[in-house]
Amino acid sequence: MALERSSGIVLHPTSLPSRGGIGDFGPRAYEFVDFLHAAKQSWWQVLPLGPTGWGDSPYAAVSAFAGNPLLISLEKLADDGWISSERLRYLAEPGPRVDFGAVVAAKIPLVEEAARIFLNKGASSGERWERFQKFCETQKYWLNDYCSAVVLRRRFGGTAWPAWPEEFRRRTPEAMARLAQEDGDSLAVEQAVQFAFDEQWRQLRGYCEARGIRIMGDVAIFVNYDSVDVWTTPEIFDLDENMQPGFVSGVPPDYFSATGQRWGNPLYRWDVLEQRGFDWWVARIRRARELYDLVRLDHFRGFEAYWKIPAAAETAIDGEWVKAPGVPLFTALKNALGDVPFVAEDLGLITQEVTDLRDQFNLPGMKVLQFGFSDRGAHMHLPHRYIPNAVAYTGTHDNDTTIGWWHNAATSNEKTAACAYLQATDENIVWAMIRAAETSVADLCIIPMQDVLELGSESRMNTPSSQIGNWFWRMAPGSLRPELAEKLAALMDVTDRIAAEPQAVNG
Repeated sequence: MALERSSGIVLHPTSLPSRGGIGDFGPRAYEFVDFLHAAKQSWWQVLPLGPTGWGDSPYAAVSAFAGNPLLISLEKLADDGWISSERLRYLAEPGPRVDFGAVVAAKIPLVEEAARIFLNKGASSGERWERFQKFCETQKYWLNDYCSAVVLRRRFGGTAWPAWPEEFRRRTPEAMARLAQEDGDSLAVEQAVQFAFDEQWRQLRGYCEARGIRIMGDVAIFVNYDSVDVWTTPEIFDLDENMQPGFVSGVPPDYFSATGQRWGNPLYRWDVLEQRGFDWWVARIRRARELYDLVRLDHFRGFEAYWKIPAAAETAIDGEWVKAPGVPLFTALKNALGDVPFVAEDLGLITQEVTDLRDQFNLPGMKVLQFGFSDRGAHMHLPHRYIPNAVAYTGTHDNDTTIGWWHNAATSNEKTAACAYLQATDENIVWAMIRAAETSVADLCIIPMQDVLELGSESRMNTPSSQIGNWFWRMAPGSLRPELAEKLAALMDVTDRIAAEPQAVNG
């Protein structure tokens, strides 16, 4: 996919100021799309949309295919007749952060209540019921297993599959048949919940498309050990006879952490996947293409070589690089799906082999201005070193906000370099960085919403080396001011980042 010269904003839906304690696909999402349109933006970048597990990280989803029920808008469900608006009277008003535990306790029962009402209406729901039937059929390759896992997790007190009774851990035919018989109604509810997610996301994407906004999504390279994917396809993961990982994923010491990052995900049996034609990856990317217009591949370097850490190790220091079959994988994806529109997250320790893999498939890489001022080797992240086939950022969800970086992390040498390069001061550093990214030759420029709003470290989305205190930031109501959209729109005009005109806007 050849990127047009264009611009966008990264804002995860959970950060929207929706009612109910968390951002969702409801009215505030549509207001954000209107803001993007007014600001002459062409892209909305989101983080992975899957259901999260421990730590609430969108990069630690319990399914590589399912959607996060917390993103379902109860207000939209009420508008569509799934639930009475009276049941939503006590939804929490928008606050400055997401309390995930409280949101799960308050919201999931209402979402599942709405799903039961929808199921009870059945065919009287008309075309929506027909879409539900089609959804269950076309998505059954992941949907049924996901729903079984949700029901079993609830049955066994919220524990993940490794702690379930042996017959369910190993999915014996007798145990799974008994589950279908005993919990058929609960399984159907979970199917309806996933359909609600799919319906609302599809409607929101249609609204985006009518306004010239495309979606850039995200695919994490690894999956959680306690995920549905490992439970249902253990043969493609590096597990022992007891279904325990001997080695796990991570990265060696780097900019973010002196001890590296021990992510803890199980590693793939790439030889098994290759023998199977990478079927699981083909299915995963096919699903991503259903959800997104452009797919960011997180930790792209892991497709060339990955950091293998003994599972017993407490840090990522004692690992080793192991080669991965990047060329065969991307060849298989291209043969099965055509030219998939990927962006390679090629940050960190990047070797020539990683660069060659990226370039062989003509994938745009990423440039992050915050990384560009430390020394001469870092100048690859400054605009004078960019190429068109790239995506420029001031910072990503893993960085501090630009104001936070400037006041809390940037060294005196970095500040001197930034001031010389950008003609920046303490007062204008954020917009100096934004202008530098937007005026660069990179085909695509993505700015975090926190930088557009000039927010500090309190609004940081994620600190990679920290296991707690992440992912909770929410945008304050009233942040999407018209003058801010006008400021961005004027910058788009002068930097030629205006994509093709959208079709007529309806509704």
